[in-house]
Amino acid sequence: MPVPVPRQRAIPAVESGQAPVAIPAQDGGPLKEEANRTEAVAPNSGGTTLTLLLIEDDPAGSPVLPELRDASGNSIRVRTARNLTEAERLLTDDVHCILLDLALPAPGRVDDDADELAVLKHVLRLAPRHAVLALTASGDAERGAEAVRVGAQDYLFRDELDGRLLSRAIRYAVERKRSLTVERKLAEGRVRAQENRRLERGLLPTPLLDGSSLRFAARYRPGRSRALLGGDFYDTVRTPDGTVHAMIGDVCGHGPDEAALGVELRIAWRALTLAGLCGDELLGTLQEVLEHERSDEEIFATLCTVDIAPDGRRAGLCLAGHPAPLVARPGRPAELLPYDNNGPALGLLRGARWPRMQVELGAEWSLMLYTDGLIEGRVGSSGERLGQEGMVEMVRRQLGEGLSGEALLRAAVNEVREMNGGELTDDVALVLLDRPA
Repeated sequence: MPVPVPRQRAIPAVESGQAPVAIPAQDGGPLKEEANRTEAVAPNSGGTTLTLLLIEDDPAGSPVLPELRDASGNSIRVRTARNLTEAERLLTDDVHCILLDLALPAPGRVDDDADELAVLKHVLRLAPRHAVLALTASGDAERGAEAVRVGAQDYLFRDELDGRLLSRAIRYAVERKRSLTVERKLAEGRVRAQENRRLERGLLPTPLLDGSSLRFAARYRPGRSRALLGGDFYDTVRTPDGTVHAMIGDVCGHGPDEAALGVELRIAWRALTLAGLCGDELLGTLQEVLEHERSDEEIFATLCTVDIAPDGRRAGLCLAGHPAPLVARPGRPAELLPYDNNGPALGLLRGARWPRMQVELGAEWSLMLYTDGLIEGRVGSSGERLGQEGMVEMVRRQLGEGLSGEALLRAAVNEVREMNGGELTDDVALVLLDRPA
């Protein structure tokens, strides 16, 4: 079946090519008063030739359109359609503006009581992304104004068209529609961003530490631009026997899919912990969750879990490919907990085991769990990584300056960013548990 070729209507030029036409002073569209002013219209974006689609019931009997030119002096292409069915066929992506005769009968209109702007409403539904100019009878300004209220960019009187006025109206209508489209997209983007922030904020954990003497602080900084949630995740809960369980983990990558998987793992960890699982049994179940929920078999997650005894002096530690926590005690320099029995990351090995190590904490201590985003930042122009040793030295110094709690975590993240020379590319999460004397 041959593809219909749009008919391009021959448009005779106004006498002398560019000669202005006298415009009656009475009753004009909103652009009438600007017709003889110096033109100052934004240039057509990208230099694309403008195309006008004229929709009227009798093109042959209607007034001949004057010559139309864009801001650069190039002719504006014109297509004509005798009805809405033909208009829909001619409404291709290269059409910028529609000039619609409001006298055109609308689909389904059978009596005089029908909506007099039904044809305009139909065209607006048909072409929501196009600028629309309403063409009405001379003196019918009320109908033209109502057309603008309904959604047209402007209105013109059919028996008072001239080249300058119509060319200006087309260009203004296209720019107005473009501005409205940009504003609408920006507004929709703001709404989506607000919804995403509310959702992500709701997915961040609320620690369950009622009845515990431990103090809790956390710091979270996603690597994704303008995001609140990344692939890192953490949580802390206290079970009925008085044990405090803390966890921090990192899904490889830091996009929205990794963030969603991190939330799933965190929620699964909390549920399993409250159900009484710990150590190897808990990590094995979490690995099953990851294997079922990940979108790619290459995705894995590192994890560090700590369960602190009710008396607060001892803890069990499990590491699944994750860096060991840092512990600080009075009279001793901050140091890393043992990590000799570090098991593999979740999702790498079927049937893996994760040994649980017992560590002595003492009567007074601070325990910091972190993700590798904190230690993988660059150090100055050398390009070297901060690493665990550099982080330990940094935290020792900050503790010596009297920092603690949220202030310590904030200072750690800020200093790492400064050493990196700018924003970190990976997610960063830190959890700090303190047992005061």
